[in-house]
Amino acid sequence: MMLRKKLLKLWLGGMLICCALMPGVHADEHAMRIGANIWPGNEPLYLAKENQYFNANEIRIIDFLSAIEVIRAFRNNSLDAATLTLDEALKLIASKIPIEVIIVMDISDGADAIIAQADYSTFTDLKGKRIGVESNALGAYMLTRALNINQMQLNEIHPVHLPISDQESRFLHREVDAVVTFEPTRTRLLNQGAHQLFSSKEIPNEIVDVIVVRKSFASANPDKVRQLTNGWFKGLDFFNSQPQQASHLISKRLKIQPEEVLASYNGLQIPSLEKNYQLLRGNNPLLLPALSRLRDSLLQEHLIDQFIPTTGIVNGNYLP
Repeated sequence: MMLRKKLLKLWLGGMLICCALMPGVHADEHAMRIGANIWPGNEPLYLAKENQYFNANEIRIIDFLSAIEVIRAFRNNSLDAATLTLDEALKLIASKIPIEVIIVMDISDGADAIIAQADYSTFTDLKGKRIGVESNALGAYMLTRALNINQMQLNEIHPVHLPISDQESRFLHREVDAVVTFEPTRTRLLNQGAHQLFSSKEIPNEIVDVIVVRKSFASANPDKVRQLTNGWFKGLDFFNSQPQQASHLISKRLKIQPEEVLASYNGLQIPSLEKNYQLLRGNNPLLLPALSRLRDSLLQEHLIDQFIPTTGIVNGNYLP
């Protein structure tokens, strides 16, 4: 009888979790659900939540262990918005999911990297070696660009599918020779003697993090989308005006020291509200050329299989 009660509790708990993640079924039917994973560029969103810059009953941040899980939840219609890289957004659009970019969160300038064991000093040293990489658009894109720049072919290495949540442990146990990773894992591995062999500094303006929203949700709930964008920039203002206090809050999530938090932002450009106006608004938003270059690169590397028009992808009308 006791075992039966325990099994019933487990079953009921599982059903509640499943219901929470089923499309269209969640605790607050009117809440905007935005998915995010651990990444310094996402933190103004959490600072906005921490400081109550938006109504937590109307905007729910749902944490995921990796970008792969965020994308999967978005595809399953369990999210209304998400923090993604621009290439991941293009892949969603290529799969006929109508979304639009409403905020440019950051532009990677070294925060994404390929980190190797201390034995290796150049990228070409990785020939024949095991490279751990998430099987998402960004991981594949970073690895492909590194191979091209170093005049190597994919068949000269051994890619190993490795979620970001497993990278640090598998790397430290020497189960892989290198990983395609990003902050804060990058900093933690470098602190333990690893070598950086390639980073987004070598491909400027190619890795851009954005907030996307489902077009149908935005058109039906413009006030919630504006509340989100307002909260984002208030969170960013808090970070810029009180970096020490902000870094202490962020360090708990990133699991690195507060001083390392601030250092991790050295590899990121975080556009201001004014810069977002330039990137997303007007007849010729500045993000469009980067979108076109990235789309062409994804096509060339067979990471998407169809041409995507760039019109209608960016929308700066929800900015404060």
